[in-house]
Amino acid sequence: MKSILNISLVLVLAALSAANSLASESSPRLKELRHESTVLGREMGIRVLLPAGYEVGTRRFPTLILLHGLGGDFKNWADKTELVARTERLGLIIVMPDGGDGWYTDSASDPKQAVESYLITEVIPFVDSRFRTIASKDSRFVAGLSMGGYGALKFGLKYPGLFSVAGSFSGALDAPLRGEGNAFLRPSITRVFGGPDNERRKTDEIFALLDTISVDASRILPYLYIDCGTEDWLIETNRKFAERLLSKKIPHEFRQLPGRHDWKFWNSQIVEFLRLLVNRGAVAEAPASSL
Repeated sequence: MKSILNISLVLVLAALSAANSLASESSPRLKELRHESTVLGREMGIRVLLPAGYEVGTRRFPTLILLHGLGGDFKNWADKTELVARTERLGLIIVMPDGGDGWYTDSASDPKQAVESYLITEVIPFVDSRFRTIASKDSRFVAGLSMGGYGALKFGLKYPGLFSVAGSFSGALDAPLRGEGNAFLRPSITRVFGGPDNERRKTDEIFALLDTISVDASRILPYLYIDCGTEDWLIETNRKFAERLLSKKIPHEFRQLPGRHDWKFWNSQIVEFLRLLVNRGAVAEAPASSL
């Protein structure tokens, strides 16, 4: 009887997972593409969520690059959150690339794992050439969860000419300093950032990046959005980063509210980030067909 119940449970979970996947894939707004990466030397998957009415119009739209977390992939955001339904009325193109477990960084140990170069030099040009984007800083944003939160803020600091808003949800913001004592993080962090004394640990550590930014340079940085759940194991790192931004007078918004390191929290916070874009006048809240 116990084995039958276990089998039944597995079947139910599989059915629920399939239903969630089909719910997002069945939307005509969600496009799943494959393209050949020269930087990585392999074919990569990417999802693009288009505004309602995109197919019948000629208008161009702002773009959000949305990054997944460690152990995830480019399908996560559409499959595990209400992203598709919540963006029905937004004039926004959302791009969800695959970063593997590469911490959105050019690996210190493997030149064919140059995920940062892939995102910056291939994904953005690919999307701008394939879809009707507004290819300018003012209309391009980047955000992500956990590993993706680290990547998004790093991109905002390193490439201020590309993004006007950068957002992090439960970001692993001190990633290059972590991993030595954590069995889950250690393999990917060591592979990407090298050993404890590797120079990559310093050049891609965003607290250190902040220290290199002058007052004049800070004026061209994207607006930074950071949130983290108060029950999240990364809350102290996020608090410290927000304190550093405050001390350097860098425009930002930091939210700490009840929540854990899970999809329930990220599902709610992506909605808050989209609302931020609308409130800043960066994204129009109306069907694309009426814009």
